[in-house]
Amino acid sequence: MEKKAAAVELIKARLSERPCDPRLWCSLGDVTSDDKCYEKAQEVSGNKSARAQRALARSAYNRGEYEKSKDLWESAMAMNSMYPDGWFALGAAALKARYVEKALDGFTRAVQLDPENGEAWNNIACLHMVKKKNKEAFIAFKEALKLKRDSWQMWENFSRVAADIGNFSQALEAVQKVLNMTKKKRIDVELLERMLQELELRTATSHSECNALRDSSDSAEAGSNIISVDPLTGTDKDLAIERETEHLIQSVGKILRQIVQTGGNAEIWGLYARWHKLKGDLAMCSEALLKQVRSYQGSDLWKDKDRFAKFAHASLELCKVYQEIARRNGSRRELSAAEMHLKNTIKQAEAFSNTKEYQDILACLDEVKAAQATP
Repeated sequence: MEKKAAAVELIKARLSERPCDPRLWCSLGDVTSDDKCYEKAQEVSGNKSARAQRALARSAYNRGEYEKSKDLWESAMAMNSMYPDGWFALGAAALKARYVEKALDGFTRAVQLDPENGEAWNNIACLHMVKKKNKEAFIAFKEALKLKRDSWQMWENFSRVAADIGNFSQALEAVQKVLNMTKKKRIDVELLERMLQELELRTATSHSECNALRDSSDSAEAGSNIISVDPLTGTDKDLAIERETEHLIQSVGKILRQIVQTGGNAEIWGLYARWHKLKGDLAMCSEALLKQVRSYQGSDLWKDKDRFAKFAHASLELCKVYQEIARRNGSRRELSAAEMHLKNTIKQAEAFSNTKEYQDILACLDEVKAAQATP
């Protein structure tokens, strides 16, 4: 306190000698935190003191007057565009005042002066996300993550942008990073769902293309005027897509296994079941679906319509897989398990007898009984 008072006295003494020195007025403002000192500095400088303008801009920002702060930062940077932190501060004020383009311009100018400003790169990426410019956001996040690799929030945003532009491999790498950094507390179920949908589509497309090639080959044998196509022949691009798809399937599986090792909610078990089905392992698929069904069970299941709808969907998927296993193996055990589960559900879900899900369960039970009656 005594040092501050002494500093004020010293500056005032010098001001008595040089009352038109804007630097002294700024120094007095720094010590007293009084905006009037900066305003006086501008007055005596003819509004040419960039330092005073920056101080007024910071003060306005701290008071929550973001639009005023933005305007002051703009004029300050017009006086001295090379001030290191000025463009970032302008971007921050503009962002708070909801001037997206001005904020983007400020942060962009900041990284032009300092390419290692990870926070500015992150803000640029987030603003591009807001504007739905995913390619630009992806590039900016890549730069930001070179400098700030320990931010799970940044990795999470990056994973979504990477998926949006079709870079699924890097999206999954980012999901893995978030999982590790948060000790499995942050799980982007929506993104994993998107990834499985993409892989299911690719796999289905691949199978239908193989069937088409096989049909074409059969036709070629029947008529000499049909061009023969070797179903095993594929372009380099097709092979690359196949390799990528297999890599992505393995990556999704690794992530899901890591999550279910310490438990998992109904959504995760449902995704894990779909992954096993994608791999062709119906036994493991049925186990995961059974755990999903059990995750929905509880005293409130028969009172909650939305919860019952999810339970019914999982139950139907489970019974369809049971039927497929029975068809492949000629086993009756799975059909018996399906029948028992469906009958118990119908008995307890009478409150939902007017819903589509309930009717679907009744229809599924009829299918199971028909399969049991088939020799």
